[in-house]
Order: sequence, then C-alpha cells, then structure tokens
Amino acid sequence: MSDEKIIVQVDPDLEDLIPGFLENRSLEVEKLRAELDKNDFENIRSIGHSIKGVGGGYGFELMSELGANIETAAKENNTDMIQENINRLDDYLKNVEVKYA
Repeated sequence: MSDEKIIVQVDPDLEDLIPGFLENRSLEVEKLRAELDKNDFENIRSIGHSIKGVGGGYGFELMSELGANIETAAKENNTDMIQENINRLDDYLKNVEVKYA
C-alpha cells in the first residue's frame, strides 16, 4: 500500500459529479469484499465489469484496468487475483487526487 498521491486530470465540466462518483466506487470496494466472502463470482464479475466501463469515461484509466482485472479473475474464480485487485482499487481510491484541467 502506498501513500503516494495519484494525480488524475479530469474535465472541469465533471467537477460536480466526481465526489459522488468516487464515493460510489468506494462503496463498490466494500461490496466486492462482501461478495468475495460469499464466493459470489457472478456479482463480482458484474461489479468489475461496471467499474471497467465507468472509469475511463471520467479519465480514471487505472480504475478501468483494475475493474477489468476483477472481471477476468471472477470469470476464472481466482480469489487471490480478485483480492489483490480489490486492494489495489481501494489503495487507488484513497490516494487519487483529482485536478480539473
């Protein structure tokens, strides 16, 4: 886990949406952990797919990549890879700093 800030450039037109967007992703991290505890790979796959889809549209490419990793790992029932990518996503969300430009 790193405390290094991750700077993401976001369109100023999206400024009102970003705090809620990031909060929703944090809630999804908690949901992913709960689903992993239940080995509910279908729900994990679905959430990962959603994260993959929304991240890039707001300029959060790494978020999309982690969502894709979670989706793929869920298809393979790979709990270790799911856990690793949930932790990476959580770390990312805690350290991301948005610059509007």
